[in-house]
Amino acid sequence: MPMRQPYGFTLIEILIVVAVIAVLAATVLPQFASSTEDAKQSALEYNVKVLREQAQIYQAHHLGDLPTIQDNDLPQLTGATNVHGEIGEPGDSYPLGPYVNESLPLNPFDESNKVTPVAVPGQKPTKAAGSLGGWQYDESNGAVWPNHAGYYASGGGALAEVEAEAKLEGPSTP
Repeated sequence: MPMRQPYGFTLIEILIVVAVIAVLAATVLPQFASSTEDAKQSALEYNVKVLREQAQIYQAHHLGDLPTIQDNDLPQLTGATNVHGEIGEPGDSYPLGPYVNESLPLNPFDESNKVTPVAVPGQKPTKAAGSLGGWQYDESNGAVWPNHAGYYASGGGALAEVEAEAKLEGPSTP
């Protein structure tokens, strides 16, 4: 009597393949998780740098004045202004700005672009202020900080290292 050829995989073969895939997934997935956090940290550093630089440019254009917080936003950075910081339609009367296109960048850790004043002007914040997330802004010197608890719990992460190297405390007032 001739032997019949099997038409598929045995249960053991399928279990071995599933086990190999599980081991591979367990080694690869954590690398993607850390990549996401690294990307968020890089975006955070870039957004803080952009906001600080734009506040300095605004200050240079506006007789030494810095943007002010209005309704948890910095509309003087996103709209056209005159030399006195008044917001209006772009044109001859409002020739300056916008300094940031459309809206302030999001804080990548909490997806908010709301702005909250720092608790103590002139000093680096030591904790998140309020529950809006987004950014903390110091109207006295134009410094911008992330406003989420994780940033302060981790000691400021790579952003703190960059600031320590550059000795950056925000724009100077003329």
